[in-house]
Amino acid sequence: MTAVLIANPKGGAGKSTLATNLAGYLARQGHAVMLGDLDVQQSAREWLALRPDFLAPIRSWEVAPNAPARPPRGTTHAVLDSPAGFHGKPLDKALKAASHVLVPVQPSLFDILATRRFLEVLQAEKTVRKGQIKVGVVGMRVDARTRAAGELERFFDAYELPVLSYLRDTQLYVQVAAQGATLFDLAPHKVERDLEQWQPITAWVDS
Repeated sequence: MTAVLIANPKGGAGKSTLATNLAGYLARQGHAVMLGDLDVQQSAREWLALRPDFLAPIRSWEVAPNAPARPPRGTTHAVLDSPAGFHGKPLDKALKAASHVLVPVQPSLFDILATRRFLEVLQAEKTVRKGQIKVGVVGMRVDARTRAAGELERFFDAYELPVLSYLRDTQLYVQVAAQGATLFDLAPHKVERDLEQWQPITAWVDS
């Protein structure tokens, strides 16, 4: 099973935006997708409750009495949305299940500093060092043409991690989320620019 962990201990980094839209992409490809929320607030589960039945299905954890939550039977792809402050044993447990880790980060000093510490923890993991887990970075709410984007890319070069793409700051993400939808549920001509920004991310996950 392909399992993508969306993680950054910094709150407001864009984890849920990345997680829901990636799940939407995978569902549109015909995969059996689960969006798992590792946050006690369960905002991803609430988003799923808004999702119309006519859109490509995305499931949540299968929960049984006196048993741990698990992906529904037949799940081929899981996207795991993690909370702020995610570290220690919960992070270790999530990494054991993950094949990919996507780290969203905004181009501000505080976001970069928080992400730097998190990447150091990730790179200390044996599975990451051996290449058993792929790690990639996504710039959130940033214009790729700006100096901030260039500084962000130079910063992550030191970690030999790919900055897969930069997702622009647009209200489209807010609007579709309010309907339980994603950019990938819209007509392609309406989101052409955004789909271009997503292409390196989806290609990385598909590979």
